[in-house]
Amino acid sequence: MRLTTKGRYAVTAMLDLSLNYGIRPITLADISDRQGISLSYLEQLFAHLRRDGLVSSSRGPGGGYRLSRPADKVTILDVISAVDEKVDTTRCEGKGNCNGEEHCLSHDIWQSLSEQIKSYLAGITLGEVVKNHQNSHQAGEKVINFEMA
Repeated sequence: MRLTTKGRYAVTAMLDLSLNYGIRPITLADISDRQGISLSYLEQLFAHLRRDGLVSSSRGPGGGYRLSRPADKVTILDVISAVDEKVDTTRCEGKGNCNGEEHCLSHDIWQSLSEQIKSYLAGITLGEVVKNHQNSHQAGEKVINFEMA
């Protein structure tokens, strides 16, 4: 399995949106500037995210995107799945026909790995990642301030 830029960028953009959850709608231009992701690519990703109900949008001055539900209720797997990213390590895409119409010798290993990855990603929410990032960032600032004192 290889996570493409589509999945990585979608997760990064949703984490950026999560940092501002409940404050105000965020424009894709702001996310583009902060994260270094092209605006046109973000527009494509957010069409998928909106279709899957992960984000909502508002138009006009002060408009933009916001999470449709709290960051603690959106998993990384939700985001990756919304942009049609596959979380599958089997050669047969889980169909079980990797060796003609039968399982290959290693099918069960790769199928199990796919399920483990899905389970792992389903167990991590945007909110948890943001909290961990903020805590590690704050801890780093405290160390720097302490050393400078």
